[in-house]
Amino acid sequence: MGNREDLLAGAKRCLFDKGYGRTTARDIATAAGVSLAAIGYHFGSKEALLNAAMMEATGEWGEAVDRAVSAETDSTLTSQERFARTWDRVGETFVEYRGLWAAQFEAIAQIDRTPELKEVLAGAQRMARLALSAMFQGLREVPDTDDEVALGTLYQALLAGYAIQWLLDPEQAPSGPVFLRGLRLASERVLGPVPAG
Repeated sequence: MGNREDLLAGAKRCLFDKGYGRTTARDIATAAGVSLAAIGYHFGSKEALLNAAMMEATGEWGEAVDRAVSAETDSTLTSQERFARTWDRVGETFVEYRGLWAAQFEAIAQIDRTPELKEVLAGAQRMARLALSAMFQGLREVPDTDDEVALGTLYQALLAGYAIQWLLDPEQAPSGPVFLRGLRLASERVLGPVPAG
């Protein structure tokens, strides 16, 4: 690996271990085994490096979720069973990526002071929503339509809430079946009874 890749790897380790706000440039340089000057040379600033590391780690988490969900090869699952199992698989990835989720929420709390991060995260929203829509339907991808974005927006909101609950207490975080039950109840109470079949 070159200095740039070493810096990204070091920044990701620091994000997971120390969080977004407590990571210093020196922490990253030490973790990467490079000089402090390398951060400025390759990324311009510590914040730009942390933002790039956050996005790369988020992409890696997405790939981990995709692998976990794709491992579910039972083609006899109903859409409801797939929905519940997908949430369970997402929860399983939180164990390895706990530091990422904690760092993301910490960074979001400072978003008004980090316009670069706000721009990066906002720019990725539509793609993230489409990816979530596809994942919960058991598809590789979905068309870029308003309906798919709306569906992905719902999943994104549920995911953020799930991550917060999991970070607070993994034992009390909802399971896939609880998500499914909540969806049924919300559908009935908002849309009225859904006909069977």
